[in-house]
Amino acid sequence: MKQLFQHAAVTEGVTVRVAVNFLPEQSRIDAGKWFWVYHIRIENGSDQPIHLLTRHWRITDGRGMVNYVDGDGVVGEQPLLAPGASHDYVSGCPLGTPHGSMEGHYTMQRADGSLIEVAIPFFPLAAPATAN
Repeated sequence: MKQLFQHAAVTEGVTVRVAVNFLPEQSRIDAGKWFWVYHIRIENGSDQPIHLLTRHWRITDGRGMVNYVDGDGVVGEQPLLAPGASHDYVSGCPLGTPHGSMEGHYTMQRADGSLIEVAIPFFPLAAPATAN
């Protein structure tokens, strides 16, 4: 699992794993646009179902400019994860610099109605030196 997902964070039994890859074929380096794809796996290791309601991202480019992205669910879905279940999705991030980072959290609701902020681990966005 560690080989596929380079980054992980655990919040109250819920694990968020991230694998990130630079995509040169989706980038336009001559136009100052770099693109990464990231694969996220959310694993419910808690003892009750959780429902993913919203996402909050902090995306920082190589100049230190920060963008926040908030919205409902992930890629159009608001998955409900039973104990022991997992949910995978893939998305992408364009930047105007060859380096940056992402981190954030999901707001999830437990079966008892309580809310939990589940950490998305910090992960770097770094284009290979040859792609600069």
